Amino acid sequence: MAMSLLASYTAFVVGMRAVLFYIGVLVAAVCVVDWAVRTRRINAFSRVARFFRGNVEPLMTPIDRAILRGGGMPTSTPWWTIAAYALFGILVITALRFIGGILTTIIFAAADPKPGAIILVLVSWTLSVLQLALLVRVISSWLPVSPGSPWIRWSYTLTEWMLAPLRSVVPRLGMLDITPMIAWLLLSLIQSLL
Repeated sequence: MAMSLLASYTAFVVGMRAVLFYIGVLVAAVCVVDWAVRTRRINAFSRVARFFRGNVEPLMTPIDRAILRGGGMPTSTPWWTIAAYALFGILVITALRFIGGILTTIIFAAADPKPGAIILVLVSWTLSVLQLALLVRVISSWLPVSPGSPWIRWSYTLTEWMLAPLRSVVPRLGMLDITPMIAWLLLSLIQSLL
C-alpha cells in the first residue's frame, strides 16, 4: 500500500514535470511572437498584432511594470516572462520533490519503527529544510528583497553558519558567490549517504 502510494506520487511528479515543460514551450512560443509584435517585426496592424496587444500583453502587465520601474525596455518583457516561468517551474518541481522526500522518509520510518530510523528521518528533514533555506536565500538575492525581510530572514539565519566558513575557503568567481551551490552539494551528499 505504502509503496504503491510512493510510486503514484513519483508518477505524478514525472507527469507534472512533463506538463510544466509543454506549458513552458507554449509560453516561449507566445513570448517569441509577442516580442516580434513589440519590436514591430510583425506588422502592427495585422490580426496577430491586434490579438496580442489586446489579449496577451495585458497578462504580462505585472512583469511590464516591474521592468519599466527598473528602467528597462518594454520589448524585453517577453524574455523576462520566459525567465519568470522557468523559475516558477523550478520552484514547483523542487517543492514536489521536497514533499516526495518527506513522504518517502515517513513511509520508511513507519516500516522500520526503530529509534535509529526516527533519528535518520529527523536528520533527513533537517537537511531538506536547510536545502530549502538555501534555495530561498539564492532566489531572494536575485530579487529586490531585503535580507532583513521577515519572509527571507529565516533563510539567512538557517544558512549563514555553513556559508561563512565556506566563503573563507572558496574564492568568488568575479561577482558570483558559489558557496550556496557548494553547500547544496554537500547537503545532498550527506543526505544520500544517510
